[in-house]
Amino acid sequence: MPSFDITSEADMVALKNAVDIAGRHIGNRYDFKGTSARAELNEKDKTIMIYGDSEFQLAQVKDILFPEMEKKEHESTKRLDAGDMQTVSGNKSKQELKIKVGIEIELAKKIVKMIKDSKLKVQASIQGDAVRVSGAKRDLLQDTIALVRKSITDFPLQYGNFRD
Repeated sequence: MPSFDITSEADMVALKNAVDIAGRHIGNRYDFKGTSARAELNEKDKTIMIYGDSEFQLAQVKDILFPEMEKKEHESTKRLDAGDMQTVSGNKSKQELKIKVGIEIELAKKIVKMIKDSKLKVQASIQGDAVRVSGAKRDLLQDTIALVRKSITDFPLQYGNFRD
């Protein structure tokens, strides 16, 4: 019985490259000379910390970082969960951006319910941080991928581990 998995994995190498390139752009900008503006990736905790002298400067750092992330990995900014802006030591600011990896339970339940409501003859089950879809024919699985792609646009999903 053919099956495939719906997952959401971040390409940490691409994100690291994007943060490095954004750091070089920030270092080269004239209006950032002598400021604390920078972006740092913590691969272990899966977070990106951005620093600046003000909230306005944090927004400018994001305006540099986000397009670089999109160039390296499509829809990668949709997986970021922005924390509150914090004021550190006087007028300096920082913000933590968490990188969400895997499909959360609420989204997985939504995907399974949507597949069941579509009346396609496939079975969907939650397996950890992935959703496994199996069906009798490959065409049904392709229809399921098209349905999920069309419906879920607010979070990046990958469709892989196809077994025939």
